[in-house]
This record gives sequence, structure tokens and C-alpha cells, in this order.
Amino acid sequence: MKFKTLIASVALIALGTAVAGAADLPERAPLPPPVPVLNWTGFYIGVNLGGAFAQRNWTDSVLLTNFNNGDNNTAFLAGGQIGANYQIGNFVIGGEWDADWASTHTGNGVVIPNVGTIAITDNNRWVSTLAARFGYAFDQLLFYGKAGGGWVGNNGLSITNFATSVTLSCTTLTGFTNCNNTTTGGWLVGAGAEWAFAPHWSLKFEYDYLGLGNRTFTVPVTSPLLAGDTFTSNNRNVQMVKIGVNYLWNWGYNRY
Repeated sequence: MKFKTLIASVALIALGTAVAGAADLPERAPLPPPVPVLNWTGFYIGVNLGGAFAQRNWTDSVLLTNFNNGDNNTAFLAGGQIGANYQIGNFVIGGEWDADWASTHTGNGVVIPNVGTIAITDNNRWVSTLAARFGYAFDQLLFYGKAGGGWVGNNGLSITNFATSVTLSCTTLTGFTNCNNTTTGGWLVGAGAEWAFAPHWSLKFEYDYLGLGNRTFTVPVTSPLLAGDTFTSNNRNVQMVKIGVNYLWNWGYNRY
């Protein structure tokens, strides 16, 4: 009996020592919360600035001359954009519409023997695009591509002979065909990167290529210059480089 009592006493002493030792151990630190990851889902609106490079080739049916052949005119762009994103995992899809005003840019002339220096001016005054966006997000950094369509509006056409100071245009000469056709559409591809630098704000850099359809004008037969001549603009495109700032709604962080 004494032996059993001794065993029980030793067991109680050992258990008490273990409990006391466990009480003296430091508490385990809680696990850190999941790292927040940016979610790009939501609507946005913003402004942009940049430059455009317009190319086109003009040919005619009377003089059989290339005007502004491969000409690359530059213009300043300023405007805005509105769009929406939806994020699935790291993939981001959405759509965007933008519109930009373009500064005036002039065409180059060519010297034609026995005629003089002839110049054609066809200024693009605004550019608008509507495209789907698709990209891959690395938290606050989004790389994306664009594909869709675009439109360019201009202030008509003018043909000037500097030797005689005669200018033909839609506003000075009646019977000029396609004078009201001042908007041309085409296809668009582009790519860019966007950085969410602050809550609800992002900065983007983008390049776009807009391929355009041909334009044709015919000079009236009553014209004092190049009567009945037909001018065709082909191989038209506008390349744009823009930087912009967006404000985003429904935008926040996910915790995984």
C-alpha cells in the first residue's frame, strides 16, 4: 500500500512539474495576415497626352505623281478615356473608348515641271478608338494588349499651286467630290503598361497603330487647276504614343 502511495505521489509531482514548465513557455506568435493583392476589377476614367505620326501616300490620275509619298507628319494629342476591367486570377479583360484632339499638321509639296510646286494638305484633327483590352497583372503592375477599331476626322482637303498661288479646297470650290466624307475608320492594335501608384489612381503608357481606309477626291472640271484630276490617298495609318492617368472605381485589394 505504501508502495502504491509512493508511485502516485511521484506521478503527481511529475505532472505538476510538466504543467508548470508549459506555463513558463512563451506564447506562439500569431500567423501574419495574408499579403493584400490589388484587384483591377472596376470602372475607370482618365486623361492622356501624347503624339501621333500620320502616314499616307497621295497619287493622282492626271499628273501621275506621288504626293507626300511615305510622308510622316507629327501632331500633338490631348484627350481622355473611359473603360472597365474584370480580373480573373492574374488575367484582366475589359474594354476602353478614348477620344483625342490632334494639332494641325501640314503636307509636303512636290515640284512638277511646267506646273509648279503642288502641295496637298489633309489634316487629321481628332482620333477616337474603341477596343478590347486583355492583360496580365503582377499586383500593382498591369501589362496589356488592345484590339479593335478607330476613326479619324479631318478638316477636308486642299490642293495648292505655289507658283500661281491658287488653292483648291472644299470650301472655295463647288463640285469637289467627297468633301463631306471627312471621317475614316480602320482597325486598331496596341499595347501598354499600367501602374497603380496610389489608391484609386494609376499611370499608363501606351502605343497604338491605327490602319485606315483610302480616301478619294475629284477636282471639278470647271477648276482653274488640275480640272477633272482624281486624288487618292492610300496606305494610310496613324501611330500614337500616349501617357495617361486614370481614376478607378470598385477598386481594392484581395487577401488570399
